Amino acid sequence: MTPKRIISANDAASLPALYVIASLAACLPGGAFAADMPYPQPEPAMAQADPIADYFATWFDRVDAAQASQPHWMTPITTVTPRLEEEFRYDQFQQFLGNGAEVNNYFGGKGLELIPTTTNEILINVPAFQQRTNHEPATGFADGNFVTVKQRLLSANEENGNYILSAFLGFQAPTGITAFTNRPAWIVTPTIAGGIGGGDFDIQGTISYTLPTDERNHIGTSLVTSATLQYHIGEYFWPEFAFNDTQWTSGERAGRNQLFVSPGIMFGRFQIYNRVKFNFGIAYQVAVLPDHHITDPLTPMYNHAWILSMRVTF
Repeated sequence: MTPKRIISANDAASLPALYVIASLAACLPGGAFAADMPYPQPEPAMAQADPIADYFATWFDRVDAAQASQPHWMTPITTVTPRLEEEFRYDQFQQFLGNGAEVNNYFGGKGLELIPTTTNEILINVPAFQQRTNHEPATGFADGNFVTVKQRLLSANEENGNYILSAFLGFQAPTGITAFTNRPAWIVTPTIAGGIGGGDFDIQGTISYTLPTDERNHIGTSLVTSATLQYHIGEYFWPEFAFNDTQWTSGERAGRNQLFVSPGIMFGRFQIYNRVKFNFGIAYQVAVLPDHHITDPLTPMYNHAWILSMRVTF
């Protein structure tokens, strides 16, 4: 019978020391425990990019880049500028018609203008609210120029040529009341706009063609041109002189032409807070063609008008 070995107190005391030595050895290069049981390493946190959040977070960087690469003229009162603008605009007209009626037009089909890319602008317009008095009174909304898409084709700021060329495509929806609508026709308006400047003087102009989707025998198609001569005086004064011509090529006014001239002045840009600025202006518009008033249908569409324009840019 094999005798049992009795572990002495000294042997028992040496066991912890052996475990310590074995543990330290495992931490050395080539140690068994280090090779077989590595310590878990935390994985680095990976930030998940959100392209939508990033797009809106850098919105104003694109706005600044777009506007830095184009002329810094003021937007005229009666000519749609070829420049890209980020603003909210309100216009108001008081029009005096040849049949004795007066039409007050609020919002003037203007609204929110946004720059989603460095070469594009989207105009989301508010339908004009009109009030006609004295002759066939009516009050309500007119058809809405609900969206216009603007694509800048060429541009150079004042240091690199001082010019710009853009293309628009606008859509007018037949949403107005009976007195102020072209229902059921939508109006599609392709436009080319350009401008050139020298020193404190610039010319901005547009040429467009209106295409109703229905009722062409009644509404008609028309070639519309506009040009504004503008001069910058001091810091805040922008006097202008504009021409707005419409030549109907079909419809009830086929072969007729109306021409308005509009002296006016814009004031701005007045800083409100950080990048937010305020501009306003007034113009008087008068018809010079035709030289006699035609009443069936009215040509020119009105004889003269006062125009107020206010914009908050951001």
